Amino acid sequence: MHDERLIQELEALEISCVKRDSSTVACVNRLEVQYDLADRIRRATELDESLQRYAKEGSGDQFSWDDGLLRKDGRLCVPSAGKLREGLLYEAHFTKYSIHPGSTKMYKDMKKLFWWPGLKKDIAAYVAKCFTCALVKAEYQRPSGFLKSLSVPQWKFEDISMDFVHGLPRSQRGHDSIWVIVDRLTKVAHFIPNKRDDSVETLAKLYVEQIVRLHGVPRSIVSDRDGRFTSKDWRLVHQMLGTNLAFSTAFHPQTDGQTERTNRTMEDMLRMCALDFGKNWEEHLVMVEFAYNNSHQASIGMAPFEALYGRKCRTPLAWAETGETKLLGKKEVEDATSTIRSIRERLLIAQDRQAKYYNAKHRNVEFAAGDWVYLKIKPFKGVSRIRRLKKLTPRYLGPFEVVERVGEAAYRLALSSELSGLHGVFHISVLRKAVKDPAQVIDNDRVSVEYGLTTKVKPIRIEDRAEKQLRNKVIGMVKVRWDNCGREELTWEGEQTMQAEFPELFS
Repeated sequence: MHDERLIQELEALEISCVKRDSSTVACVNRLEVQYDLADRIRRATELDESLQRYAKEGSGDQFSWDDGLLRKDGRLCVPSAGKLREGLLYEAHFTKYSIHPGSTKMYKDMKKLFWWPGLKKDIAAYVAKCFTCALVKAEYQRPSGFLKSLSVPQWKFEDISMDFVHGLPRSQRGHDSIWVIVDRLTKVAHFIPNKRDDSVETLAKLYVEQIVRLHGVPRSIVSDRDGRFTSKDWRLVHQMLGTNLAFSTAFHPQTDGQTERTNRTMEDMLRMCALDFGKNWEEHLVMVEFAYNNSHQASIGMAPFEALYGRKCRTPLAWAETGETKLLGKKEVEDATSTIRSIRERLLIAQDRQAKYYNAKHRNVEFAAGDWVYLKIKPFKGVSRIRRLKKLTPRYLGPFEVVERVGEAAYRLALSSELSGLHGVFHISVLRKAVKDPAQVIDNDRVSVEYGLTTKVKPIRIEDRAEKQLRNKVIGMVKVRWDNCGREELTWEGEQTMQAEFPELFS
């Protein structure tokens, strides 16, 4: 029984099997596996009438034969027989060297090496059927607000952006965060594992080891207002290095939208690694960085590695480029200066296209010094009681007086003393002009606003207790009176959860 199963598995791998009579006992002491994809394509091409017809009817400059392999403009023609196309699609989508690219990126990468009729359509259908992509990938939508693009850098790694991804499971090395650093010109990204509570000294050391060592000292850094980035020590480090620090203003993540988008793509790739390959997320981070940098980026029209080095880095998928194979019609990459010029032109075109699309769906609103505006806030997420109170939580705070205009899309407000800890410059997307009879008026002195314009409701006291019968156990419940931005509301909460989060209520 075991012999029959082994023979079936070897036959599935296209390994020749010779079965002797049942009385003979055979032992395998050596198994040599050779990569025979080229031979399989060669044999299948001889039997594929459609490819033969394409070769006869097509232009002589397009199709050519090379050692039994048919090529179209230097790209290998793959027949439909033998599940060869499915195998290549799997290699380009599922392995650690690619990690589930989208259909556009996958097509841009594959079309340089392979060709068959309907290649783009087959790739789109293959990606659409991928369960992992459907389960993990986030739907990308543009946030509200006017788009003001940053200036395009002049050279590689002269201007970078950075951000942290927090909330990851603690790895075996004790890391629970990823420091994402992106070159704003070539889009090359570095994913550096770290700890959420790492000191500025530790971050400075990582920065020198991972960025300065490889790319030199940048001229400017764009980041959010993370406490470590705005600290005196961090400013002093970059003052000594001669780097200008540019912080996002107005609680407006679009200022550093490039890094935010990179974070989302990286998180999707890490989740896919966890589903496909399991184990620890940090073990996959190196290959995630490679796959990201070696994949086509629409804004620059090439892969980040291609922009940085002049060509993409090789992967096992590019086996056809080895040896003396001639790639007909393929041009060599131009020198570095012309490449950078081309990238900058593409970035400017991409920015113009984005701004035109983005601004077409938004109103042109402006304020003047002395105007009064409301400030948009949002409730603290992640706790059940907040979800229940969210409908009653005020949407705006204020009104506040406009002190001055900062740049083209941000304003400085005269905040109350209770909000003095907030950075006083806000993007226009979180401001609304105050009217004479506002729908909601908030007592600013009673509202606790945190970084990110989030508010927390506060428990006042426990009003009552009860027990709730579940299927297998009984849990304690408490009736809590909340101070929700000056309004008192009552909800039932789990006693154990409340005791862990607000122990002062039970003292």
